[in-house]
Amino acid sequence: MRILTSYVSRVVLIFIFFSAVSLAKAAAPPSGRLIVTRVANFGWNLSANLKIDGQTVGNIVQGRRYDHRIPAGPHVLTVSVVPNVQSSQPTSITLNVRPGGTYFFTALWDSDHVYLRPTTLSPAETAKLAL
Repeated sequence: MRILTSYVSRVVLIFIFFSAVSLAKAAAPPSGRLIVTRVANFGWNLSANLKIDGQTVGNIVQGRRYDHRIPAGPHVLTVSVVPNVQSSQPTSITLNVRPGGTYFFTALWDSDHVYLRPTTLSPAETAKLAL
């Protein structure tokens, strides 16, 4: 009898766990994926500060990238250089994220300012990013 009670308890716990996971996925707001890299010649001692809707989400340093899901809808992406020794102004771009979409941008340093350029990747480059 004790073995049967233990078995039933485990089955009920597994059912509750899978139900909770299903509800969490169903309740998750629709989102898209944002990937921002920086060019190799950006500067070894500089990073690209990325803000989404005015909130800093990270500094992209040499050899790294920003790769996260963001909610669907319109967003303002702002990029600036850190440290900002030349007092350059940040630049912004508007992005309308669609559910399930993936958006690639590259942070570029040109003259006295940094900006984001939408990037199209070949299938081989996409495979390297493990999408």
